[in-house]
Amino acid sequence: MIESELKEKIEQIIKESLTEKRKSINKEKIIPLEASGRHVHLSQADVDALFGEGYKLTPKRELSQPGQFLAEEKVKLIGKKGVIEKAAVLGPARSHSQVELSKTDSIKLGINPPLRFSGNIDNSASVFIASSENVIKLEEGVIIAKRHIHMTPKDAANLDVVDGEIVSIEALTERPVIFKNVLIRVNKDYSLSMHIDYDEANACLFSKGDKAKIIKQK
Repeated sequence: MIESELKEKIEQIIKESLTEKRKSINKEKIIPLEASGRHVHLSQADVDALFGEGYKLTPKRELSQPGQFLAEEKVKLIGKKGVIEKAAVLGPARSHSQVELSKTDSIKLGINPPLRFSGNIDNSASVFIASSENVIKLEEGVIIAKRHIHMTPKDAANLDVVDGEIVSIEALTERPVIFKNVLIRVNKDYSLSMHIDYDEANACLFSKGDKAKIIKQK
């Protein structure tokens, strides 16, 4: 009986300790930080044009956001001044094709994509996309993606933020940097993570597994 009571007490202490630790983390507003390299989202029509009628992208590995995957397929991006080989394609197919680049990538290609939130592609930059079978011209859809944080409604409540809110974050990296104007995106199907591109990742000496801290903007 004494051993049983002692075991229950120890388990309770551990549980309380973990609860306090979680509260402390939430209070500090610490979130995962991820570097997102150049990538291409294709509409099914453009998948068909590049790889054949009715073609389905082949999942290679799952990404941090539920339902999203890195495809086995790669494409070539062709601009006015240069070419990027083996650009990553992400699935599944979307309603509209979109190419997300860093500023460094766009300079290499010789194009000038606007800084936009994902999905806002009206009057954005153009690029040629090539597979081994075909080439298409994406008339618009090339952007430099604005910084953003994915989270669920529960995450938003714990972090005291709301969908569409603009915050700053401190990258807790080898060379800490404060990034301003970061969009909060809330959806029940998201997984908590902040995405920065490789230019931003290099600026703060990002390493896989690094975290970030949310700072409320005044």
